[in-house]
Amino acid sequence: MNEPIVFKRSVLVGQLLLMQLLVPPLIAIGTLYGLTLFYDVNFDQEFRLLAILVALLSPTLLKRPEVGQLDVLPRWGSIAFGLVMRWVALIGVVLLIMYAAKVSALFSRRVLLSWAVVTPVPLVLASFALNAFMRRFMLAPGNVRAAVTAGYNEVSVKLEERIKADPTLGIRIEGYFDDRSVDRLGVQAGESLLGGLADLAAYVKHNRVDVIFIALPMRQVQRVVDLVHDLHDTTASIYFVPDIFVMDLIQSRTAEISGVPVVAMCETPFQGTRGLTKRAMDLSLSTIGLILLAPLLLLIAVAIRLDSRGSVIFRQRRYGLDGQIIDVHKFRTMTVVEDGPTIQQATRNDDRVTRVGRVLRRYSLDELPQLFDVLQGRMSLVGPRPHAVAHNEEYRRLIKGYMVRHKVLPGITGWAQVNGCRGETTRLEDMKARINFDLEYLRNWTPGLDVRILVQTAIQLLNDRKAY
Repeated sequence: MNEPIVFKRSVLVGQLLLMQLLVPPLIAIGTLYGLTLFYDVNFDQEFRLLAILVALLSPTLLKRPEVGQLDVLPRWGSIAFGLVMRWVALIGVVLLIMYAAKVSALFSRRVLLSWAVVTPVPLVLASFALNAFMRRFMLAPGNVRAAVTAGYNEVSVKLEERIKADPTLGIRIEGYFDDRSVDRLGVQAGESLLGGLADLAAYVKHNRVDVIFIALPMRQVQRVVDLVHDLHDTTASIYFVPDIFVMDLIQSRTAEISGVPVVAMCETPFQGTRGLTKRAMDLSLSTIGLILLAPLLLLIAVAIRLDSRGSVIFRQRRYGLDGQIIDVHKFRTMTVVEDGPTIQQATRNDDRVTRVGRVLRRYSLDELPQLFDVLQGRMSLVGPRPHAVAHNEEYRRLIKGYMVRHKVLPGITGWAQVNGCRGETTRLEDMKARINFDLEYLRNWTPGLDVRILVQTAIQLLNDRKAY
């Protein structure tokens, strides 16, 4: 969720967040209508249907990606870049729908082109204005809430560090309550130690405390229950900060199942609307790519056929989403086709690589048939690169968390590849580095990150020494 949890005037914050959701589609539709007037084009039924389509897509594609509950003010550059990339994705989906419905000829191309180019400007300016207003509101002295923490440990220390690093959160930690002595807690903790846990309720009653963070270990369940019971006689907001967040979690979030609260500890980032956004980007961009690259694909196929005997397309089994075995397609670049229990990785100056194959591998053109895999839903444009089944079975026993990368569709390119982790993995450390980047991608996915990876991939293809 995007709604902050600790601001005093929460109704106003909710209204501001609602405006952030409604303003982008209103601007997009308003700009479209204004351009029809400018070009003296009738805003007829087709344009009205386009406006409805934009209104339906915007809450999903133009909505700012979900952030942490306490993190509601991203950096200016992040706002602009992310919004422009989401607008590009929306335009791609709209064009794809027009193409599929065979109605693109009904629209003025001048209007559509101008609309695609001009709209990001007011979108970004309006987003800046809303963000500036929200920042000013959240930094107002009257909005700061006093907070205390029950328990001094790694979780509570990390929480205080995050809060102090971001004044826009509007929280001031006054101190801790813990039953351990100053000698056990340390000098730093002793300076802000306000008393034992038994003193917490009385302190809150007699002092202006707005928020209480309970950061006790989960094994002390009864102590937590007793504290909450004692604090019900106060008006302070109470939040439990579970110590499970000290662990390395993937896409952690809270939710409920029929009223029962649950905490996700390892989950795919592509739940709900995020999954629709990801799939829409894959469909639109891979379709456009196949249309533009069709002549090149045909030329490569002919070159492979003339260069060496064998099939043009090489098919190999890989692990896909949720560890299911899928077929991944590539242009054949070797004189052998390996898909058994033992597979030898390609090495520099590998004599199994054909003449045409060497060029294809140098610029990763052998991966282009995987655009069809993306269209069919087996792969994504961006995600952890799929490894051969034989390599998966080898490394899953050696690297902790290896199979977590299969919580998402495998990609043609990925975060590991643009960070230099591609090609032959001669050492276990090389594969561990690749897996670390894959898991980092799962933790931090946004549509903007996918676009960034695609752009970096295109740039690196021209000067990649690890491609052979």
